[in-house]
Amino acid sequence: MSSPESVSPRPKLLRTLGPGLITGAADDDPSGIATYSQAGAQFGLNMLWTVVLTYPLMVAIQSISARIGRVTGHGLSTNLAKVFPSWAVTSLVALLFIGNAINIGADLAAMGAAAKLVTGWNQHVMTVGFAVASLLLQVLVPYHRYVKLLKWLTMALFAYVAVVFTVKIDWGQVVEHTILPQLPKSSWIVVVVAVFGTTISPYLFFWQSSEEVEDEEAKGEAPLIEDPTDAPEELRRIRWDTLVGMGVSNLIAFFIILTTAVTLHTQGITNIQTSAEAAEALRPVAGDLAFFLFAMGVVGTGLLAVPVLAGSVGYAIGELRDWKCGLEHKPTEAKAFYGVIATAIVLGLVVDYSGFDPIQALFWSAVINGVISVPIMAAMMVVASRKAQMGDFVATPLQKVFGWLATAVMAAAVLGMFIAF
Repeated sequence: MSSPESVSPRPKLLRTLGPGLITGAADDDPSGIATYSQAGAQFGLNMLWTVVLTYPLMVAIQSISARIGRVTGHGLSTNLAKVFPSWAVTSLVALLFIGNAINIGADLAAMGAAAKLVTGWNQHVMTVGFAVASLLLQVLVPYHRYVKLLKWLTMALFAYVAVVFTVKIDWGQVVEHTILPQLPKSSWIVVVVAVFGTTISPYLFFWQSSEEVEDEEAKGEAPLIEDPTDAPEELRRIRWDTLVGMGVSNLIAFFIILTTAVTLHTQGITNIQTSAEAAEALRPVAGDLAFFLFAMGVVGTGLLAVPVLAGSVGYAIGELRDWKCGLEHKPTEAKAFYGVIATAIVLGLVVDYSGFDPIQALFWSAVINGVISVPIMAAMMVVASRKAQMGDFVATPLQKVFGWLATAVMAAAVLGMFIAF
């Protein structure tokens, strides 16, 4: 007898791309760009290995989150609450909300700063404009239309691919330093922890799981545990969607580190604190085109990431409280769900306007994400392995191996973060 994931022809690749692609692209938000830029500027080509290592780990944990949503028909919060005490899940979701609000504030500030560099307009006005635009699109545009817009916004990431072709690169050196990095005896661990923390983030777990539920409901389909008819095609779609989405995410991160390594690092510019600083520093080194592409990439990725950050806490809290959730619903049908999204974005603006140092904002966001990522990942692995919740669609042996490995790596990164700081 064939397994639930055998048979069925491979679906066309473009049709498979959805929650996984958007999730992967949202991972390269302005805060992530700042982290990758700092890695390249400070250590040159010697940090490229980090995004290569995180790729299989990211694929494993994100495919498990997607699998949980598609199989059970419920997002991550609902599934975690079935296994663990409500107080524990509530605490994790509360920390997720705080971390995401801080991250939103840092991202909005970076978008406003990058836009100011290009246009010369008032930074705070544009920051508010980006926040309002993100909120209105989520509230007013139904999911089946909004998701198409998010897919187009992923194209903003390829600005960083274009930047690479504006500078001269010794690809032999790139391969050599990726395989055999030359790291100093100290200080590099801090950047490694930062890269791991910004690449594998809790909000991505909640978002992709809930978007699988949104897609399922939009198509009028039942969860796989109730109707396994479409299981072979759906699980194969999730696998390809996640492989491509996380591949795009890590490829772009690779190019950002590479660009800043061959431009800023070689010129002795090693202290980059924000993505806007990276764009500004590129102009005298790599020219106006590289500067423009880098800066506009910050704006484009922010427009993608802010809705994902806000939306993920909307799903996490709404599912836990048993509210009506989903971007397909009208505002009058899911007031509390949209209220959480609006609150997260407004709090992000408060962080920006409070004068809170954006670097400190990113630090505390990383700390919070690090604290909650490990227990959430461990809990996901438990859920994905429980036949009572997943039926015949428990995680595959390979997913279990790499999923637990990802959890162990993140635990080590969090421990390293506390030791380093």
